Amino acid sequence: MTWEAVREIITMGLVLLSSLMCFAAGVGLIRFPDVLSRLHAATKPQILGLMSIGAAIAVNNPRIGIFALLTAIIIFQGLTAPITAHMVARAAYRSDHLRRDLLIRDELSVSVEQVEQGAAVEDPDGDKR
Repeated sequence: MTWEAVREIITMGLVLLSSLMCFAAGVGLIRFPDVLSRLHAATKPQILGLMSIGAAIAVNNPRIGIFALLTAIIIFQGLTAPITAHMVARAAYRSDHLRRDLLIRDELSVSVEQVEQGAAVEDPDGDKR
């Protein structure tokens, strides 16, 4: 086998892995019962699928510029996807668009109640906000 054939096989495997991640995310978005579960299903496979596609591109076209661009894309997506999911989850929590019976522990309810009543909220450090 030549190096070109090995690169093509590795690229096909990585693209197949990425498509499986996208499929898993789609199935999770359809099947999971509430917003928080769906967010988990949407963000985890997205990052793993993006990393797999990035690796496939890097294997197929091994240049320094490609590696630098892919690294920047993966880092920025790795930073923004969890933050976006966190903000959507907080909005869903505050607007009551989730199933509270599926929560194992609800640590945010005390803080939300204090803010709604106008009381100062204590941080874990003991500081009041």
